[in-house]
Amino acid sequence: MIRFLLSISLVFSILSGDIQLIKKETPDSNTTLLVIGGIHGNEPGGYFAASILATHYTILSKNLWIVPNLNKSSIQANKRGIHGDMNRKFASIKKNDKDKKIVTEIKKIILSPNVSLVLNLHDGHGFYRKENKGSIFNPNAWGQTCVIDQCKLKENQEFGNLNTIASRVKENINKKLLKKHHSFNVKNTQTKYDDEAMQLSLTYFAVTNDKPAFAVETSKNLSKLSHKVFYQLLAIEEFMKIMGIQYSRDFTFTEQEIAKIIKDYGRLNINGNISLNLSDIKSTLRFVPIKSKGNLFEFTHPLGSLKRKQGNYLVYVGNKKITTLKPQYFKIAHECSESFSYEIDHKIVSYKKATDIFVNDDFKVLEKKGYRVNVIGFHSKGVENESGIRIALKDLNKKYSVDRHNKVYRVEFYKNDEFCSMNMVHFR
Repeated sequence: MIRFLLSISLVFSILSGDIQLIKKETPDSNTTLLVIGGIHGNEPGGYFAASILATHYTILSKNLWIVPNLNKSSIQANKRGIHGDMNRKFASIKKNDKDKKIVTEIKKIILSPNVSLVLNLHDGHGFYRKENKGSIFNPNAWGQTCVIDQCKLKENQEFGNLNTIASRVKENINKKLLKKHHSFNVKNTQTKYDDEAMQLSLTYFAVTNDKPAFAVETSKNLSKLSHKVFYQLLAIEEFMKIMGIQYSRDFTFTEQEIAKIIKDYGRLNINGNISLNLSDIKSTLRFVPIKSKGNLFEFTHPLGSLKRKQGNYLVYVGNKKITTLKPQYFKIAHECSESFSYEIDHKIVSYKKATDIFVNDDFKVLEKKGYRVNVIGFHSKGVENESGIRIALKDLNKKYSVDRHNKVYRVEFYKNDEFCSMNMVHFR
């Protein structure tokens, strides 16, 4: 379990079975909003919104729980469900179903006494309209809706008037539309009587267990992912206001700012001695020094994930394949130095391992007894240890750069031919 303090809110991420559950809690209330993204892997508006909620919002009162990537393998594949539709497995599920562990675990989270209201985030086809106005705008569409299974839960149930809440959310979203035809509506599936498929869904499981639940569906026909995320976050903020959850965010709420955040893929930290910026990384990195087994991969982005394929590591953020890491296996040296000294633009500076270094003209790694330096992309005939050599950008082979702009290069440290750590040198 990882815990860190953010304002007055305690934030921690746990693995609940196979599920990543991020909790943002304050000590003043048991009122908790549970937000679930990624039950369908080809609906990125939902899971990218959930990831931004996890990383860019501070909760100031009451509680927020987030499952950003419920169906991780389907998200990687960008498919609705590689083992079938996970959202049709909540009434019953076969023992040998590959989704069973996840479905069982999310049910437990939904039924937690702390959970007061559940949001399931989707992207749906078209634009829902009560009257038929063509193949995109019609009653059978799901996009741009706040979906409820019925109008009310039991009498006096907190947040149990589903139709009233959904209508308020709809009305407030419609005051902030990017384009007029993006308007939201409430879609009541009347699940118990009219929709057998929805009787198998997550939200219906919740409401039949006296948990208020809604689906937020942005349209797959919106032209940009940032538009979908914009509306998802608008809806989530409206639900938080209704529940009395006070919050702040670290960005200005515009579609343009959201688009920038979506493109920030964060970092991948490997074994505590390599740190890769994923936002501008090349499509393939070769000769990545890691162990043959037992490696620790840590993402700063909630949607970061790995997939092994033919001996390589495919790195994803949500449904976007960011890079492929081709490993070169080394033993990891013990008791390595935590920092190394450089001469940067003729000034001597010490840097910790796995950090970024910024250079205007040139750099030189200062010699350290017992360590060998390998600057990836630099070649000097007959030289095994590349410490003590002044290196400028023109001295480096661009095909070995880490980034797409050919400005970032790896400096690797070895001790007795075992790998210690890596720094990244950025040329301005």
